[in-house]
Amino acid sequence: MSLSTHNAVAAIDIGTNSTNLLITDRDGQMLERQVTVTRLGQGVDKSRMLAPEAIERTILCLARYRELLDAHGSPRLRIIASSASRDALNREEFFDQAENVLGVRPELVSGEEEARLAYRGGMGVAQGAGLRIATERCRMAMPETNIGLFPDVGGGYFLGRCPGRIGEYLALAGRTLVGAQAVEAGLADGTLASMYQHEVWEMLGSLPSPTLEMVRAGIGARLQAGGGVPIAPRGYIDRFFGLPTVRDIVQALENAAADDEWARDTAAALRQRSPLMLHVALEQVRRGRMMGIADDLRMERDLVRHTFHPAHLARTGVATDIVEGIRALAVEKDRTPSWNPARIEDVQPEMVEAFFRSPWPAHAHPLRA
Repeated sequence: MSLSTHNAVAAIDIGTNSTNLLITDRDGQMLERQVTVTRLGQGVDKSRMLAPEAIERTILCLARYRELLDAHGSPRLRIIASSASRDALNREEFFDQAENVLGVRPELVSGEEEARLAYRGGMGVAQGAGLRIATERCRMAMPETNIGLFPDVGGGYFLGRCPGRIGEYLALAGRTLVGAQAVEAGLADGTLASMYQHEVWEMLGSLPSPTLEMVRAGIGARLQAGGGVPIAPRGYIDRFFGLPTVRDIVQALENAAADDEWARDTAAALRQRSPLMLHVALEQVRRGRMMGIADDLRMERDLVRHTFHPAHLARTGVATDIVEGIRALAVEKDRTPSWNPARIEDVQPEMVEAFFRSPWPAHAHPLRA
């Protein structure tokens, strides 16, 4: 059954610390969003088991979400379970209970898939933190161009401030970084071995009014500077992703592809992304580099509006790249989106420029000062 036959679609993300619900209509407009702290992963690092009380909390949350889903006409639902469930030996017992409540069995996703399906906005929220910590199990990405979107929630601002042209590379290619690579990209302040996570949680819970200095002191020397596998061969990212246009970037990568595996793989990845949103994302990061956070967020609010309602392209709803991308990668999962335009070379400058014209006058902008 295709996306267009449903009035709404929904997703539930059962994570280590929270269980999240998102319901949208056919045009991508949010109908319901809920975030509930359930701490399913309580103690799983040490015991390799989901605790009975953690399962109970999460099942009660899912029962409440079932009521919300019913209130919205029982939309088509996908449920994913991530890190805590991957680590737990008794996850099937939990999945049985979840299926009884929701009628749909959770899908266990890998670390790579978790990064691609990360709850929208997670990266933006994390980048505002005073101390950003990654473990060796961390998977970090901004894969939005893969579903016909752009790196939102401040992506232009924080990707524009990555060293060199790493921001352009991450925005366009949607590359997944591991913990130490996040430090190299300037998206994490250090790494912490996952074996210390439980100890750190306990330490944080014992502090009545923790300050950033107290947290740093509590973690101490366990916070490492990074190192390990580089994001790309030295100099490659700046060489290619510093070029003026998406067409120039892809052409240069394809010219180098015969003799270079990284160039070949990167060019192939870009050819799979939404051609239109590759151009929008490149412009977004380069404009965001010169903006403060408030102006960047206003720009991105404009981009969201144009993404779902690109009037200048005479499209809306199911005819947009964002809805087509969600259909192909998250709903029907045939992984064959029909982008419009279909080729990078077919994107015209005026198609991109209109995304950066605000649909609101300054005094009526939703994020006006």
